[in-house]
Amino acid sequence: MQKGKEILICSEGLTLTGVLNSSPTSDKLWEKLPIKSVVHRWGNEIYFEVPVKTQLEENATNVVPPGTICFWVEGNSVAIPFGRTPVSIGDECRLVTDVNIIGNIKDSLELLFLVRENTEIEIRKFE
Repeated sequence: MQKGKEILICSEGLTLTGVLNSSPTSDKLWEKLPIKSVVHRWGNEIYFEVPVKTQLEENATNVVPPGTICFWVEGNSVAIPFGRTPVSIGDECRLVTDVNIIGNIKDSLELLFLVRENTEIEIRKFE
């Protein structure tokens, strides 16, 4: 397994860089890149479906730091929370279910506030 797999996430002229960790789910995603999908918003979280199927890993959780790149198993989707969601308690980033932690955004999270519902998003290797 590789360590520090860098990715680009692009939508409507915005580009964010991220790093995937060394987990079984991130490896599956890495193998499928590049992927184009459609963004959905849920409070201050974006998520988008990808052609990856997997199961929850041992460290799955539903509360993560802002900018964590997550994999929502039930939705076959990458989810990136960057603030409060409809189920948050206080200022936490809480997802609707447990998710696999697959990486982190390296850039300022401010750009995520500009990503709009139903726009195209692409995730690809940063080479």
